Amino acid sequence: MSKDVLRYDRMVENALKGVVREALEQVREYGLPGAHHLYLTFATRHAGVQIPDSLIEKYPTEMTIVLQYQFWNLEVNEEWFAVALSFNDVQERLQIPFSAITAFADPSVNFALQFQIQEGVTQSNTPIEVGIPLLSNARKNDAESANETETETLETNTNNVVPLDAFRKD
Repeated sequence: MSKDVLRYDRMVENALKGVVREALEQVREYGLPGAHHLYLTFATRHAGVQIPDSLIEKYPTEMTIVLQYQFWNLEVNEEWFAVALSFNDVQERLQIPFSAITAFADPSVNFALQFQIQEGVTQSNTPIEVGIPLLSNARKNDAESANETETETLETNTNNVVPLDAFRKD
């Protein structure tokens, strides 16, 4: 059996990480309009994550940050974003590769993306592979409910698959 070179799961992942990147670029350029606020969850020990040791100690595997009222110096490039946030009245700079993101949500418009970590991949200083992202418009009150709602949405919407054969011309 030949190796599958068309990795659609990775293509979809890259496309949806592009949505996160573009959202952050727009926030950098224009600020957050209206009630928009962003939850970004990431693997703290993923290769390329640069956060203070005190945060790694407090959040050894995963951390959620919120971009809403007080954040500074948002930088966005093709591979990562960086932002300064206040922790216990101390401003800290975090640099997070897009490949480390496990969830993204904007509860003000009921939008969320979740990136599933494949089984057998450990949280260390090596890159984490992510499986097929899930898209949902369920209300997200916090990162915990985002994960629960995504699972429920996936389980209840499995009958919504439309075969592409119906659109093919012979």
